[in-house]
Amino acid sequence: MKIGAENKKQLRFMIVLLAILLLVGIYNFVDFGTSSAASPAPATSTQIAQSKKSGTAQIADNTLDPRLHVPELAASQNVKYEAGGRNIFNMEEVKIPQMQGSARQITEMGPPMPPTPTPTPPPPPIPLKFYGFASKGSEPKRIFLDDEGEVFVARQGDIVERKYKVIQINNTSVIIEDVLYSNRQTIQLTAK
Repeated sequence: MKIGAENKKQLRFMIVLLAILLLVGIYNFVDFGTSSAASPAPATSTQIAQSKKSGTAQIADNTLDPRLHVPELAASQNVKYEAGGRNIFNMEEVKIPQMQGSARQITEMGPPMPPTPTPTPPPPPIPLKFYGFASKGSEPKRIFLDDEGEVFVARQGDIVERKYKVIQINNTSVIIEDVLYSNRQTIQLTAK
């Protein structure tokens, strides 16, 4: 069985047609970066209104008509601006509402006083109790502090309970600073 061997003219003609078809298909589906078609102009409100009235989609007119349309111009001149608010084309004074009371009463009262700032509450007291100290010859003094049954041993500069710093150690008192509130307090020696 020989396909196309009998009629070589028809075979060549079919190959040429397939090549042309292939070129046309490539040309239609591939974008070469240029477009010869002009983008359609946006539809105006009158065109939209006309298409809504007629119920059919109308084709947009892309041509510009330089002629003067006297009936359309006359119709637009007869339109009056009737908005509920202020007319931006007329210079009018805006009426200022009348104030309650006379100006003399308002000036006698003076400007309103600024609100008084609320005082900041005092920092909470330091709940530690000083029970005594211990010292050995060359070592610095250590103090014994109590906070609700929990005993702490600290030296000068140490921080107790992550918020109280021992500032100064005396024989009868200790100065402790609350690190969170920057509050210093002197705690006297307590007898047990």
